[in-house]
Amino acid sequence: MKTLPLELGDRSYPIYIGAGLLDRSELLTRHVTGSRVAIVSNETVAPLYLARVRAPVASLKPVEIVLPDGEQYKTLEHLNRIFDALLTARCDRRTTIIALGGGVIGDMAGFAAATYQRGVPFIQVPTTLLSQVDSSVGGKTGVNHPLGKNMIGAFYQPRAVIIDTDTLNTLPDRELSSGLAEVIKYGLIRDPEFFDWLETNLDKLLARDAEALAFAIHRSCRNKAEVVAADERESGVRATLNLGHTFGHAIETGVGYGNWLHGEAIAAGMAMAADLSRRLQWLSVAEVTRIENLIHRARLPVRAPASLSAARFLELMAVDKKVLDGRLRLVLLKRLGEAVITDDAPRAELEATLASMREAT
Repeated sequence: MKTLPLELGDRSYPIYIGAGLLDRSELLTRHVTGSRVAIVSNETVAPLYLARVRAPVASLKPVEIVLPDGEQYKTLEHLNRIFDALLTARCDRRTTIIALGGGVIGDMAGFAAATYQRGVPFIQVPTTLLSQVDSSVGGKTGVNHPLGKNMIGAFYQPRAVIIDTDTLNTLPDRELSSGLAEVIKYGLIRDPEFFDWLETNLDKLLARDAEALAFAIHRSCRNKAEVVAADERESGVRATLNLGHTFGHAIETGVGYGNWLHGEAIAAGMAMAADLSRRLQWLSVAEVTRIENLIHRARLPVRAPASLSAARFLELMAVDKKVLDGRLRLVLLKRLGEAVITDDAPRAELEATLASMREAT
């Protein structure tokens, strides 16, 4: 097991990474401070791992809240099911909420923890690659709205993140690839040596080589922890973690939540960001080709769906958390390993990217 600290002063917390951590009961119990526990999971993950997470806290008679599985259920309506269960069980403000599942469960359980009785402790136990390398770390919580993804939420840090890499053994291939999009992102925005490593070792990751996966998860979490420690509330450098996300969130909203996995939309979004960076003469054709090749090898899309026109893209992108004072901010690449935030990309170049980076009809 490796332990990474996320340094946020009195809200600092550990990120535990290793195999078999669900059976290390002390990792969970040391972060449960009250006499009540609620475990939030979904219908896919609960049959696999809920009993093992419940065992160390069984004496606390944990409340079990099992939600439907899917991005389309990341809504205020389903968030309210968590509140209903907490209130019915008369959970107090010292109740610890445990999020057991992927990014949707982590975001929803975290938002519930941030707002139930104005804030209760919570612990992240992510079970997908995407949630292990990205969404479980850093304290972003929330739900989607029909007009925009993750538009309702809060920054709220967990007490700990427990990453059991063995949970990836039950992860479908499509979900594994989805998680690789966020892994690739770290190489693109700030870690060019990691990008080189990914080009060499991607086949091992797809084959679920335990050593390669553990390295990629640790390296990704280290990158995320360093960025969050420097800019917790996304006033500066943390925004670079959104490479591809403005394009990607527009795809997810435009085609309907759940039809494209988050990582699939982000992968296409990163390819679009790379294309626009080339049009601004920041990336070479060869660099864009390297990026697209790695995304494609990860079994991820490099084009947006043909059903989304450039006009519809612009409409959806206008409803984005990164729009400030009416100006759309995009994360682009100055070079491989260096991201930049800009709000002055020429409209003609943006429209050219939107028009050309779509699947053939």
